[in-house]
Amino acid sequence: MEQDKKKIGLANLTMMIFTCVFGFANTTVAYDQMGYASIIWYILAALFFFLPSSLMFAEYGSALKSAKGGIYSWLKVSIGEKMAFIGTFIWLCSWVVWMVSTAAKVWIPMSAFFFGSDKTQSWNFFGLTSTQFVGILAILWMIFVTYMGSRGVDKIAKVGAVGGTFVMILSGVFIVASLIIWICNHGAMMQPIHGLHSFVASPNPQFQSGVAVVSFMVYAVFAYGGMESMGGVMDSVEKPEKTFPRALMIGMIVITVLYALMIFMWGMSTNWERVLGKENVNLGNISYALMNNVGLVLGSSLGLSHATAVLLGNLLTRFTGLAMWLAYIGSFFVMVYSPIKSFIMGSDPRLWPAKMTKLNKHDMPAFAMWMQAIVICVIIFAVSFGGSAAQQFYLILTDMSNVATSAPYLFLVGAFPFFKKIKDLDRPFVFFKTQRAANWVSAIVWLVVAIGIIFTCLQPILDHDYQTAFWTVFGPIFFGLVAWAFYANAQKRGFKPTKQQK
Repeated sequence: MEQDKKKIGLANLTMMIFTCVFGFANTTVAYDQMGYASIIWYILAALFFFLPSSLMFAEYGSALKSAKGGIYSWLKVSIGEKMAFIGTFIWLCSWVVWMVSTAAKVWIPMSAFFFGSDKTQSWNFFGLTSTQFVGILAILWMIFVTYMGSRGVDKIAKVGAVGGTFVMILSGVFIVASLIIWICNHGAMMQPIHGLHSFVASPNPQFQSGVAVVSFMVYAVFAYGGMESMGGVMDSVEKPEKTFPRALMIGMIVITVLYALMIFMWGMSTNWERVLGKENVNLGNISYALMNNVGLVLGSSLGLSHATAVLLGNLLTRFTGLAMWLAYIGSFFVMVYSPIKSFIMGSDPRLWPAKMTKLNKHDMPAFAMWMQAIVICVIIFAVSFGGSAAQQFYLILTDMSNVATSAPYLFLVGAFPFFKKIKDLDRPFVFFKTQRAANWVSAIVWLVVAIGIIFTCLQPILDHDYQTAFWTVFGPIFFGLVAWAFYANAQKRGFKPTKQQK
């Protein structure tokens, strides 16, 4: 009876899937990049990436629940130690690039909370441009968090839960405010709908070519990322063979409908050209600009004075800033040590330089964390001092993050057919009943992710924006080469892979 009580039921598992995947900011970025046209891409990503890949991760997690190392163990069993090490290193890259991006973006919600708007673009101090100054702040932030994290000070990570709660409240406030605006305006949309064309063509001039439009698939894949972390809870799920598919289907429908609904609702308050076509709006401050506009339009729709409408917009901006700031801080204090520690502790220590595997008295891989911090600081410095204006700076960070997050799925999805071929595995949860089904579904999902990545990397090259193109592909390639060098060096020292215990 005690064990039954500890099992995760349908409702709790559905909520876990929702909180793991859904992101408020994904709707603002989607509306900024593609307008209403992003809705169809989010639906396609749900059907051709989120649903099938989640079922694959559930099979991995349930069959290899006792194996340490997470996705490293999944890949090692399926495609061998070398490809597992390289694939997981690229997965680590996704978190490193996330920290590069977030270390720069964390100052925007702070500014929004304290000043009621994004003031970072006016921070021209000590002869530095605003982008360079934010880069210096990001480097100092990275050093501070690494120092605190290496000393085991991770209690501040709990503020992330408060921030997450605030973001959920923010989503509710936005939906209610949008409906009030829509009703007050008698169903009129601030972003006009011109038939089917509005749902297939982007108002953003940067997303007019076929290559640019297809490249948006990476944004959609990013919006559904994170389900690989759910594979490890399969052994705690009540009747996983029935509960997980049901929870997944419910979660997928709720998340997809909510994404589509919220993207559509942005059109109730925001005219793309008037609000998002401005030079001072970028992918770093888009959420705060949009919520400020919601407050202004809400006040105007209710017949309030202009000063009151401005105050309402200011309050929503500050609340959005506080919610996102707390969420960023909480996540940062976990991500600075968790991915690299779990990878190092879960993989064969002989693959790493000796210093990388040592834990300090706080049970943290301090040397590895500082090496990680150096890499992050160098990338931040190079991007922020590369001459980019704020708009391009945050576009580079977003593209870097999207590609780096999507790349590990090529390994996880590509390895799945090999995983299905293994005979001597206890498989408590099986969705793909035949090898042929596993092969076909894996091939389709792999192509969806690969095409999105290729087109995202190709678009800036076609636009002759070689700086963005370089940084977009830099992360996975650099980390893949480092992983290959580590593995080759271990082989020279006489390393031989050991068989993975299942």
